Amino acid sequence: MVGNAPLDVLFSSRDVVFVLLCRWRKKGLENMFEHEELVGSSWVGAYSALCFSCGYFAYDQLDMLRYRLYSGWIPGILMHHLILLICFTLALYRNVTINYLILSLVCEMHSIFLHIRKVRRMAGFRDFNRKMVKLEWILNWSTFLTARVICHILITYKLITDAHKFDKGIELPLALFGMAGMNVLNISLGLDLFKAFARERNQQVHQD
Repeated sequence: MVGNAPLDVLFSSRDVVFVLLCRWRKKGLENMFEHEELVGSSWVGAYSALCFSCGYFAYDQLDMLRYRLYSGWIPGILMHHLILLICFTLALYRNVTINYLILSLVCEMHSIFLHIRKVRRMAGFRDFNRKMVKLEWILNWSTFLTARVICHILITYKLITDAHKFDKGIELPLALFGMAGMNVLNISLGLDLFKAFARERNQQVHQD
């Protein structure tokens, strides 16, 4: 069961790209990653985009729990959604670190290709030697490394270096907890992705 998840991820990614492009066109890259900009203000459309994404994650979480669309004792996808829901809900309620969370959502660019792979396999396109499948894997790996791994590492680094600029409160501990969880889940996802890649490649070798 795929449901509306691919479309929701696509719309969420579109909104994030729209917010970042609007910020870039309006003010350029100057001061875009300053602490005051990321914590104390909200880019045009950022709050609405975060609300939509929060709703999507809540719906997707409920859908997976209801129909048991997960595997394992501690499913990575459920932990991913839980961490984001906690961070997003508190940030929206307090209206802080909105722009930080928009940057963290860049990883949804990679989620598009995870869903494309799922739909492709459900449609029966499993020939590893097909150009379409090879292109999908190239895009899958490239967005995983750039939009997910590197982006989240840079956000974590920024949080640590700017830790002294945060006011005393829940914002910094919650942000560090969220990013620590995301980085751990990225490692787990990377291992799963590598296993899937190796499995598809080995299946093709055996068929040949």
